[in-house]
Amino acid sequence: MLAGEFVLNNQPFKPAILIPVYNHGTAIRQTLMGVLSYQLPVLLVDDGSDTNCRQILINLTKEFSNTVTLLRLEKNAGKGAAVKAGFKQLLKMGYSHALQVDADGQHNLDDIPSFIEAGKAHPNNIICGIPEYDESVPKGRYYSRYLTHIWVWINSLSFKIKDSMCGFRLYPLSPISRLLEQTNCGNRMDFDPEIMVRWLWQNGGINNIPTHVHYPPDGVSHFNICQDNALISWMHTRLFFGMLIRLPKILWRRL
Repeated sequence: MLAGEFVLNNQPFKPAILIPVYNHGTAIRQTLMGVLSYQLPVLLVDDGSDTNCRQILINLTKEFSNTVTLLRLEKNAGKGAAVKAGFKQLLKMGYSHALQVDADGQHNLDDIPSFIEAGKAHPNNIICGIPEYDESVPKGRYYSRYLTHIWVWINSLSFKIKDSMCGFRLYPLSPISRLLEQTNCGNRMDFDPEIMVRWLWQNGGINNIPTHVHYPPDGVSHFNICQDNALISWMHTRLFFGMLIRLPKILWRRL
């Protein structure tokens, strides 16, 4: 079992779980119960869910009031916006790290201790999951991910980002918040890959952890093929020209 706070190099390492939720009323209870077994505080960020899901989240917060906090966004703003709002809230609450977990039950919560241990050992790094998929993964989504990976490797001039789309990550809150104050980062499905590239541009450290990913047969996906693909394409365009501007600095740092 994991305690909620550790001390590393005389600095408190105080992680919390961050779960962005948008109409995951069916799955969120099971996900939350799996997370709570590790005795870590949890922040649920309700990204403008419907009335049914909203009430479920309120009830869960009341049921586990000693451990679970609820932050509600009145309008749906996107996964990235929900995660960023969660970062700000957890920083205000005094936490040092946020372990992002998707609400839909895809992630293997048995790996939570591995992420926490890696965060203790490398408190200034992003600890990022590398998905190991089973047969449940939709083939279209599986293969389309590699197009984003290729552009991420080009735009970061690095292979350090092994997977740019996985939402199972441990973020150090202070440095990631400073980064977000300095730049506009995507608010929807473009957030996960963009934040990693911009993190590497700032010479941030990354540790990668393999983790099993399973797509539940009744899982709810909010990936909008037209909107999100357009946002991701525009993100890659912005990042490419941003990389060209930063190219001398990046190469000098590498050399």
